[in-house]
Amino acid sequence: MFEFFVPESSLSTITPSLLLAFGFVTGLQHATEADHITAVATLVSKNRRLGKASLLGALWGAGHTLTLFIAGLAVLLLAVSIPAKLALSLEFGVGIMLIILGLSVIRSVRKNAFIDSFFNIFSTKHMHPHAHGSKIHVHPHSHNEEHTHSHKSIIVGMVHGMAGSGALMLVVLSTVDSVMSGLAYIALFGIGSIVGMLVISTAIGVPFVFTAKRFSNVNRYIRTIAAVISIGLGISVMYEIGVIEQLFII
Repeated sequence: MFEFFVPESSLSTITPSLLLAFGFVTGLQHATEADHITAVATLVSKNRRLGKASLLGALWGAGHTLTLFIAGLAVLLLAVSIPAKLALSLEFGVGIMLIILGLSVIRSVRKNAFIDSFFNIFSTKHMHPHAHGSKIHVHPHSHNEEHTHSHKSIIVGMVHGMAGSGALMLVVLSTVDSVMSGLAYIALFGIGSIVGMLVISTAIGVPFVFTAKRFSNVNRYIRTIAAVISIGLGISVMYEIGVIEQLFII
């Protein structure tokens, strides 16, 4: 995974405008990290419309930015530090999320009783209110396979934002001389993430959208591949954080 890195000493000597530009470019690069691309690939894999795939990527970036903005505000105003153990725990949570996202795709492609029983906890049936005249009541409502909740992308982005906020906050605190400058940096970092992920999700969405309408068997195969990669990466992240980084050792 390529990391765009500038020494901290260099950041402290550049002008505010260049620092903000650096935030935008870093946000673009941040969107290309393997776990981010994998998560978004699972989110867009069910879509038959390219516009929806692009939107889901942008919403991921929005959720990611929201978490960073809130965390940054707390750090800059309250001088809150992020404990190393908490940062590792959040990264471990990303691994779990990648596995769940992969399983959700496999469930939609290949029906399996065990996976179905697991996801019945998060049933796709929802109670939606309906108004009939002056009376309001609810009906159970199921969504078909093409339906994808947009808020799912926001939540996934927020989880990634929480897990990745520690390093960003350290950079901001060590280089900016005001709260507004720090928040402006985070905002431009977020905009870069949104733009980067919008482009990436559009590119990822092309094979899913193209094969969904004409080559259903191929579509199932590439969705399965995306799911397996997500599960594999999730296991890898959990192993690295849990075993190598010794998260659970006191």
